[in-house]
Amino acid sequence: MQRVRSSPRGKWWCVLANTGKQLRGKVAIVGCADTAVGVLPGRTPMELCVEAALSAIADAGLDKSDVDGLLTCNAMAQPYMYHAEAMAEYLQIFPRYCLSVGAGGGTTFSIVHHAASAIVTGMADVIVIAMADSLRSGLTRDQAMQVQASTGHPQFEQPYGPTVPAYYALIAQAHMAEFGTTPEQLAGIAVACRQHASLNPAAQMRDPITVDDVLSSRLIADPLHLLDCSLVSDGGSAIVLCSAERAADLRHSPVYLLGAGEGHNHEHISAAHNLTTSAAREAGERAYAMAGLGPSDMDFAQLYDCFTPTVLVELEDLGFCAKGEGGAFVDSGALAPGGALPVNTHGGLLSHCHPGNPGSMFALTESVWQLRHSAGDRQVADARCGLVHAQGGIMSSHTALILSREAA
Repeated sequence: MQRVRSSPRGKWWCVLANTGKQLRGKVAIVGCADTAVGVLPGRTPMELCVEAALSAIADAGLDKSDVDGLLTCNAMAQPYMYHAEAMAEYLQIFPRYCLSVGAGGGTTFSIVHHAASAIVTGMADVIVIAMADSLRSGLTRDQAMQVQASTGHPQFEQPYGPTVPAYYALIAQAHMAEFGTTPEQLAGIAVACRQHASLNPAAQMRDPITVDDVLSSRLIADPLHLLDCSLVSDGGSAIVLCSAERAADLRHSPVYLLGAGEGHNHEHISAAHNLTTSAAREAGERAYAMAGLGPSDMDFAQLYDCFTPTVLVELEDLGFCAKGEGGAFVDSGALAPGGALPVNTHGGLLSHCHPGNPGSMFALTESVWQLRHSAGDRQVADARCGLVHAQGGIMSSHTALILSREAA
């Protein structure tokens, strides 16, 4: 199975060639940090958020007095009416740009897009993005089930009793019916993520698994088994952004934002126009166009993997393989360590951790470490450029970023 090749002047370039010229290469990630993840009883989301933020600021070689921008999202286990302001209060900083954003699992990269724009337009100079939640320790079983049950449309979905795994099972069934995708291919995604996690000492789940292990795990929503489903975790993560000019004088080699794109299709799955094609396609097209790059230029990809079928759809929609060939691409071994396109090199939501909306923050910090060439045993050889993707809702709201060691 060959990766799809595209010229920088190909289809992703022509429509949006001038988009984002002021943004491309003008903003860099200069600090990042994760907290411990997994089961962290007694640690509140705010505590985890502040810990991650302070560690990221220190990683950048800055002081919290340098920070004049703060972006975050609310925590399900500890909601605040004004979450960003409450976090600034805990940090004892006084930002001129302070915002809490909510876009489900896609929140992280949407926030990065907003933060980069704020820096380029002079609304802030140094911005911290910090997110955390305690879904494993901070919610009771009843509270968690209430969240699951209330996701659907109150008139057209909730009366029939589906929960989140059932919605994603519909996507898996549609892909299987349309393209002949097999349960073994879905399981291969979980296995590849676990292979990456086995190299990551910070991952919540590191023990090796096989395709048979996935298929013999408890059935959750046909065809999805327990190991096709992401973890439930506690944890927090943060990054620091500033202008490329300022980044040149800081501690670490900067990681530059070359492209950013979003695509928003629906909120409820009953309103989706197509279950096997998502707005990740538009998000990717916009990010590639801004960067002047294509899928074949990516050395790795971090794809939102709340359930295994999302990765199949995202691989296709982001141009890494043709529509319907995601299963064969997985079979080729491309996603695994040393493969043609290592995916979720930290272990992803399936094996590293999934504390809800902050889950994709860990893909972002992992990408920074990959591009700093400081990822240890899981380092992708000579990594220079990578794509990170996240989605919120039921394949509803998609964001994609292109990150690089070079500003252009």
